[in-house]
Order: sequence, then C-alpha cells, then structure tokens
Amino acid sequence: MTQPVQLPVDVAGIQKVLPHRYPFLLVDRVVELEPHKRVLAYKNVSVNEPFFNGHFPGHPVMPGVLVIEALAQAGGLLTQLSGHDGKGSLFYLVKVDNARFAKMVVPGDKLELEVTLKRVIRNMALYVGTARVDGQEVASAEILCAEVKSDA
Repeated sequence: MTQPVQLPVDVAGIQKVLPHRYPFLLVDRVVELEPHKRVLAYKNVSVNEPFFNGHFPGHPVMPGVLVIEALAQAGGLLTQLSGHDGKGSLFYLVKVDNARFAKMVVPGDKLELEVTLKRVIRNMALYVGTARVDGQEVASAEILCAEVKSDA
C-alpha cells in the first residue's frame, strides 16, 4: 500500500510524476485529490509565459489549446498521484472531445483545473476537465489519454 499524498503538491512534487518541463509544464500546484476520482490543481498565469510574445502582442491571451493541455496534465497527475505504477510508461493525449471556450485567460489569472476520471479502458483513461478563473468557467473538455510503454 502506498502512502497518502501530502497536499498541496508543489511544482517539485509534480515534476517527480510528470515528464513535462518548462515551458510546457502547465500545472503549478495540486491542492485537492480524491484518488482515482478527482483532482484540483492550479496554474498561475504570468505575463512572462513565452507564448504571450506572439499570442497576441499588445493583447496577451493564453492559447485555448494550452488550457486544454493544462487539463490533460492535471488528469495525468490524478492518475499518477492515485498510485499508478507507471514505471517505464508515459501517457499521451490522444483525443479531445466537446472542447468549449467561454472566456479568455490572461496574465495575472489563476487557472483552476478540476479534472474527474470518467472511466478507464485498458491502457486509456477518459477525463472530464473544467478550467475556471475566479470561479467562472473558461474552458471544458473530455480528454482521452493512452499509456505507452517507454524505452527508458
């Protein structure tokens, strides 16, 4: 039996379970975890993010695709922190359904990432994710990730 996860999980703890690194690590902290069910994580959106240089000059907006990627990473954290023994494997985003964008995410926002596990099918996990800023939904999607054994 594994030890319960000590919350909050900071970026150093996140880097122990996710392979992503700057500039593509899009989760800063995990604050709630119901193993095998739900996770709540945050991304602090800074004006120093590299994508703001071109999206859009003078009117910085976080690309929606990166909001979805942040939700996928939160889903990966849900799986990994729930005790998945993923030694020698990686999870890849393979499908996004029903993506919706309600508001723009801008520098200074604290992006709240809530992800629930809808089902596990063999080596795949289907998540439902909602991103919020100040309690208001900014994006949502169903995200399918597949586990692939790595050569490492």
